[in-house]
Amino acid sequence: MRLLAVDHPLVAHKLTVLRNARTDSPTFRRLADELVTLLAYEATREARVDTVEIETPVAPTTGVKLSSPKPLIVPILRAGLGMLDGMARLVPTAEVGFLGMIRDEDTLQATTYATRLPDDLTGRQCYVLDPMLATGGTLAAAVRFLVDRGADDITAVCLLAAPEGVQHLDDETRELGVPVTVVTAAVDERLNEKGYIVPGLGDAGDRLYGVVG
Repeated sequence: MRLLAVDHPLVAHKLTVLRNARTDSPTFRRLADELVTLLAYEATREARVDTVEIETPVAPTTGVKLSSPKPLIVPILRAGLGMLDGMARLVPTAEVGFLGMIRDEDTLQATTYATRLPDDLTGRQCYVLDPMLATGGTLAAAVRFLVDRGADDITAVCLLAAPEGVQHLDDETRELGVPVTVVTAAVDERLNEKGYIVPGLGDAGDRLYGVVG
């Protein structure tokens, strides 16, 4: 597994505001959207392209276009939805699938409760959106789910990661035979006893949408 923590002053600035407990939900949503676009720039560096011949107003030239099949963006519900627009803005021709997963707060294990994805992902590059790579259980389960359907290259875009989650994801995906990359704004210190990232930014879903039920 490859890990890329994006070192950029704009990334650090936006992440600082997201961490602040006084940042309200509308501001949090806007900044998360902007931050994801910056992370997506790095996440798509290895996007597959084909050569294409075009005519400029001056002369013929050779360029590139995104290969087929199109990349697939997969936000993990619900918090991953807050990252979708920022990613799709950079790759507007990508297709979008949805994966609903929930973490049991006692066992910290992830289970799938909803899917809206193609049955066959053979040859697809997938970009998984999950704000927090905490224990790593949810993201590892999502990666396995996509690989089982044929995905052969997976990049996860996360606002924050914890060392424990990074290690767990690496352990769980090492034998899959598929390249897995994590792109994040920062790797924080640790997890607390409840499985939350420290210092973190709190519950990303609640910060994005408010506390529901």
